[in-house]
Amino acid sequence: MKKIKYCCFIACLLLSCSATKQHAKGWISLFDGKSLNNWKVGDNAETFSVDSGMIIVHGKTAHLFYDGPVLNHNFKNFEFKADVMTHKGSNSGIYIHTGYQQGGWPSKGYEVQVNNSHTDWIRTGSLYGIDNIKEVYVKDNEWFTMYITVEGKRVLVKLNDKVVLDYTEPDNVKREKGDEERVLSSGTFALQGHDPKSLTFFKNIMVKPLR
Repeated sequence: MKKIKYCCFIACLLLSCSATKQHAKGWISLFDGKSLNNWKVGDNAETFSVDSGMIIVHGKTAHLFYDGPVLNHNFKNFEFKADVMTHKGSNSGIYIHTGYQQGGWPSKGYEVQVNNSHTDWIRTGSLYGIDNIKEVYVKDNEWFTMYITVEGKRVLVKLNDKVVLDYTEPDNVKREKGDEERVLSSGTFALQGHDPKSLTFFKNIMVKPLR
């Protein structure tokens, strides 16, 4: 009986590892580089496609939510990283502490802006509408790595190895009407497709859960 239980345990462990690839130092892949398995999109799903190991974002307004097994897609404290490439006029974003919506702009959580040359002046690394950055720290047509760390009320954003945002959410913060859920809580990640003129690539999307 003990041998059977041990074999079942090993089988379950192998299945778990195959579903979510574990990397060194606790990093876990959220994107398999081949498909949108474990991701969910509502309206305008054609905005997202996969090719050459990356998620291509190009089309009408849409949002792609992580919906997989890692922590049952509900993250509170974590380190997140993704390699990103923008093109001229691109506008995108990475949502944190958000939840699936069929359409529209996600109402829950924060958007970490991805925008180096769009007409919107709020640039890459901003917490959109909360703590905005005017400076451009990375270039279009070049891969850069975005790191996002959330611990308690603190959000830290790095572009490559440079800290560009360090924000601490006030206790009992109150947002304006319509933005009531624009606060830290817990939730999943989402990639933004902003408009048909925007073209953005994402790859090597990983998370490291923290206590």
